[in-house]
Amino acid sequence: MADKIVILTGAGISAESGLGTFRDEGGLWSQHRIEDVATPEGFARDPALVHRFYNARRAQASEAQPNPAHHALARLQAEWPGDVVIVTQNVDGLHEAAGARAIHMHGILAGALCGCCDHRWPAPPEMAPGMPCPACGQPTARPDVVWFGEMPYHMDDIEEHLQTCDLFASIGTSGQVYPAAGFVQEARLYGAATIELNLAGTDIGAAFEDRRTGPASRIVPAWVEELLSQR
Repeated sequence: MADKIVILTGAGISAESGLGTFRDEGGLWSQHRIEDVATPEGFARDPALVHRFYNARRAQASEAQPNPAHHALARLQAEWPGDVVIVTQNVDGLHEAAGARAIHMHGILAGALCGCCDHRWPAPPEMAPGMPCPACGQPTARPDVVWFGEMPYHMDDIEEHLQTCDLFASIGTSGQVYPAAGFVQEARLYGAATIELNLAGTDIGAAFEDRRTGPASRIVPAWVEELLSQR
């Protein structure tokens, strides 16, 4: 039986809560180029556009509710006799809304960050260019999310968890964005069993020993029930 479980979650676990992925047609992402709204260069060119985009994402996320997959992982974290570490690429707060604790490697929509002094604080519903930092007063407030070209948060802690886990699971992530796409190889290098749970196959599916496909709200609760029955 696995003692320590590390779970990576991506946009696919929140899709059934109404939060779209990069590839959804008709969603927020399909209306903008990633280079314009999710890079430091895009923010420098047009901060008003970027703030409008994240204001819309923040409003959308605030209305979303956790689905059965989020609740299942919260249950696993509460009932598993060992450690269950959730690392999420998602910037919504649905893991926490379901009662779980998660490491947010890409930041969170509910946070604001000062581009001058790195102070963090809860984001208001609407952010705009020139908003001052409450710590240093500089007009450099931005969403506390990791953009393309920036280093994800908490990488030292995540690497330590990957190197000490007995089971690594990837849920709802395409496996196309690094460094997260390389987590399975690192976990396997240190002897962990691996499983992928996704709506469909991914480019890195062959790296996993076990794979389950289907909607997250169905396959994740079933997997959690299976694990808990083995305690």
